[in-house]
Amino acid sequence: QVQLVESGGGLVQAGDSLRLSCAASGRSVSNFAMGWFRQAPGKEREFVASINWSGTSTYYADSVKGRFTISRDSAKGEVYLQMNSLKSEDTAVYYCACTSRPAYYSANYYFRSNDFGSWGQGTQVTVSS
Repeated sequence: QVQLVESGGGLVQAGDSLRLSCAASGRSVSNFAMGWFRQAPGKEREFVASINWSGTSTYYADSVKGRFTISRDSAKGEVYLQMNSLKSEDTAVYYCACTSRPAYYSANYYFRSNDFGSWGQGTQVTVSS
């Protein structure tokens, strides 16, 4: 029903920045919360950041707070993840996700993988030290 495509990943050095983009198509996501998750080799998928339907609240994992910023452009159906001061431990495949149904709570309510029903294919971020 909704398709998500991430882009912007790549190979960078520690301390560098990257901006990931996620484009939604198929239906509007303007009334849905959006999130970013990541999965490193041998690790479980973990929550990174989420943003509410209106873009007025955001929520971050402690590991990225102060370094990453999630934002969205509702008119374009796009969501972004600005990643600054990257560390080697940020190396992972990053996934964009959309909630399963319209969502109107604050962003800190949306951090569980099971709340998100649509997922992108992922984009690789590799940070060398």
